[in-house]
Amino acid sequence: MIVQASAALSADGYTDDTSPGRLVLSHPADWQEVYRLRAGCDAVMVGAETVRRDDPSLLLKDPSLRHRRVSLGMSPDPVKVTVTRSGDLDSESRFFSTGAGDKVVIAAGDAPGEKLERLGRVATVVRVGVPVTAEEIVGVLETMGIRSLFLEGGSRLMTLFLTGNRVDLLRIAVAPFFVGESGAPRFVRAGAFPFGKDRRMEVLQVRQVGDMSVTDYSLSRRGTDYFRLRQAVALAFDCPRSDSAYSVGAVAVTAAGQVFTGYSRETAADNHAEEEAILKAEKAGVSLKGGVMYSSMEPCSTRKSKPLSCSALITAHKMARVVFAVHEPDHFVQCRGAAVLEEAGIEVSVIGDLAAEAMLANAHIRL
Repeated sequence: MIVQASAALSADGYTDDTSPGRLVLSHPADWQEVYRLRAGCDAVMVGAETVRRDDPSLLLKDPSLRHRRVSLGMSPDPVKVTVTRSGDLDSESRFFSTGAGDKVVIAAGDAPGEKLERLGRVATVVRVGVPVTAEEIVGVLETMGIRSLFLEGGSRLMTLFLTGNRVDLLRIAVAPFFVGESGAPRFVRAGAFPFGKDRRMEVLQVRQVGDMSVTDYSLSRRGTDYFRLRQAVALAFDCPRSDSAYSVGAVAVTAAGQVFTGYSRETAADNHAEEEAILKAEKAGVSLKGGVMYSSMEPCSTRKSKPLSCSALITAHKMARVVFAVHEPDHFVQCRGAAVLEEAGIEVSVIGDLAAEAMLANAHIRL
């Protein structure tokens, strides 16, 4: 399972203030990005305290996001998950009463039975051990078929997952103001975190979203692979449409962490996505030796328009790994890209969780 955690903080690291109402930290543009990330996951999770305090609906408010999920064979809304030690949750709150997705309550083994019985009328309730661990939560959700989880808080649940080393991607959005109240809640609580001063997280991306600064961190190799491949899949939707060639996106990452992107037919009608990314690296005078190529579809092994296939280009540049979402369908040619790369000693990984979206970019081609 891929776990992505997301939090909005003030400039001095608080997630709220001490006033009765909820402090608004996020810019509207940040919320739109959070909704898109939520829409891309099987499930969204918040702690019981967040359910009690904020009464969140956790719905996708953009009809286009709901439609996209349906087109990918998903429920219009993600599964909603919360974790409780006491079972003290209002079964009529918006968490339970709104949305088309399933609701799941993961409860500590010593939670009062009568409270869990009441919640069982509106959600699937699963008892786990005492204390609840991140590993147990992940295990329960995986048995339900959940492959991607979006964790939105609160601080106790964030701390549980981060100290348990069960977060793959971490998104931090910082608002341009201070709270300045020592009693206000922070992003996490005290704990033994696996990432400290001697082990830093990998920075994947830093950007401005509205008036906020947003940083994406990776905490695992699978997190990096998922993030970069998701970028490649998104690029596939930028391709000029063709009835005789697939729409593919690619992201090339050098051993030093430099990033070059490309998509099919970006600068020439017969250019492939991986080729476009490689051309940009070559133009910059940057070596791709030891790097990773992320592609929404298996790199080609046969081309009529160019002397070298994308698999041959990747091999020629001595790249170390290739990660893609879906094997190329045998519609135009029979592709052996993965086999060619492996024969050349290049590590190949397939993240099939993103296959449906990679193929959605090619829905215009009748297979």
